[in-house]
Amino acid sequence: MSGETILIVDDHPQNLRLARLLLESEGYSVHTAIDAESALGQISAHRPQLVLMDVQLPGMDGLTLTRLLKADARFADVPILALTANAMKDDEARAFAAGCDGYVAKPMDIDRLLETIARLLHGSAGAGNEETGEPT
Repeated sequence: MSGETILIVDDHPQNLRLARLLLESEGYSVHTAIDAESALGQISAHRPQLVLMDVQLPGMDGLTLTRLLKADARFADVPILALTANAMKDDEARAFAAGCDGYVAKPMDIDRLLETIARLLHGSAGAGNEETGEPT
């Protein structure tokens, strides 16, 4: 990878730590946020090329934050990859309806996560889920 900046938004410190280590080992520049409010500050300060968004956050949830970002012309083109422990079909549909460009269920398959990140950064953002690349 060529040092693209990725913001990880997750309220679980262990998830943040593991994801950061994984992505940094792949050559990405990584910033983290534990909630929507801190994510907004990080996004404004660092303008990431991709956001890994936990759907279930305290306060403002990840889908509400996604809608806000996609409605803001400064960030509308930043791909957002939903990360969630919710693996029901309706949850995936809700993530795409909110504006997410991809969806990965937890626990994550590391290879699939990295492939999805690479596809969103270098391929067609807005292509669907990590398994098929198709919207659902």
